[in-house]
Amino acid sequence: MERFYLRCLWVSDLSTQSWCEQQMVYGKELPGFQSAEKAAVLGAGASIHLARELELHDLVNIHTSTKEDAWAVKLLNILSMVPILQSGGTIREFPVFGEIEGVFLVGVIDELHYTSKGELELAELKTRKRPMMPLEAQKEKDRFQVSLYKCIFDAMVKGQVTSASLVHHMKLSPELLLGSQVQKHAHQGGFTVKSFGDLLELAILSLTLSDLPVIDALKIEYSHQETDAVLGTEMVVFEENRVREKLRHHLGYWTGLREPQGVDVKEAWKCRMCDYATICEWRKSGGRRASTLEQPAQKMSR
Repeated sequence: MERFYLRCLWVSDLSTQSWCEQQMVYGKELPGFQSAEKAAVLGAGASIHLARELELHDLVNIHTSTKEDAWAVKLLNILSMVPILQSGGTIREFPVFGEIEGVFLVGVIDELHYTSKGELELAELKTRKRPMMPLEAQKEKDRFQVSLYKCIFDAMVKGQVTSASLVHHMKLSPELLLGSQVQKHAHQGGFTVKSFGDLLELAILSLTLSDLPVIDALKIEYSHQETDAVLGTEMVVFEENRVREKLRHHLGYWTGLREPQGVDVKEAWKCRMCDYATICEWRKSGGRRASTLEQPAQKMSR
């Protein structure tokens, strides 16, 4: 995380890491290396997500000049969506954040709504270029993503996410006054706050006292980008111990305990669709990289 100047990790990064860790690292090191075709697919997916978001609410442009302002906008979005969810409504693009396993994670949940049984359900939309359901490896990547969203959201509504944790990890200044446009937007939403710290405490308090339930169900919907036809849905069984074990393994790279790893030989088929296949050291070495970071750690433990 220090190497890439990161104070937090996005859930989407961890999801990509579960597909191929080495690919994820190359994406950080060589951001301009992505193929035009893949960029177009990602762009089309983002446009579909935006269109769905606009079905429920309008977007407002707010000028931000500090990182505190940027976080304030996330907090104001949360404050505006909590009452909707409390009243049984549907919300989209809900920001989540919190410290898990010692690392600060952030993400955005596609949609939260209640089922006919009254269960709070997370619905994640995945768009596909080809009109067919993904392979099992892709599904597993998506299951991990929504499971992490549940872990973070549940911690938020249980009061386990603190303002001190956010301030510490993101190096924020609670006493800093919010920008004029942010203050104006807050006032329009019925919140009279001047400093970032005031807004942060209000948001944390709102979540803790909201009586919102934890997420009961996880659903992934796959749709075709070109036709918007639903290809299928996947209901995810949440296994917390397995999710946290996988997360700890992934965080081993980010916290400097080990070198990045590529795919196993049995998953080498993934390399055929990878932008970095021609330069991948893991692939060239046949997946036999020495773990130069793990060896000293093991010696120290003895």
